[in-house]
Amino acid sequence: MKNLQPQEAWQYVQSQPDVLFVDVRMEIESLYVGRPPGVVNVPWYEYPELQADPAAFAAAVAREAQDKTQPVLLICRSGQRTLDAGKALEDAGFANVAHVVHGFEGELDAQFRRSTLSGWRFEGLPWEQM
Repeated sequence: MKNLQPQEAWQYVQSQPDVLFVDVRMEIESLYVGRPPGVVNVPWYEYPELQADPAAFAAAVAREAQDKTQPVLLICRSGQRTLDAGKALEDAGFANVAHVVHGFEGELDAQFRRSTLSGWRFEGLPWEQM
């Protein structure tokens, strides 16, 4: 799996029009916290179970993808869920998986806040909120 910093990920999306950009956060996170434009939401886990099912996740991404050679870019809140999600995709045969290091909101700062040190939003990249 490729590790892309937010700016690199945005450039990747711009230069690869066939990339499948997947937000693996729960739907409510994606809608209400915000998300990059053009992402498809395929949660790694969802409320109320909060348990990942790697095979089901890979199958859901496969339904969104043209095939398993299509580039897939993953984003989550802080870049942690995408590590497990990316491994599940690679284990399922996806050949070109990347993730956004630090995710959408980035790392926690000393006051336990996000979007102040790193992440997609911190970098000032395009995003939308419902």
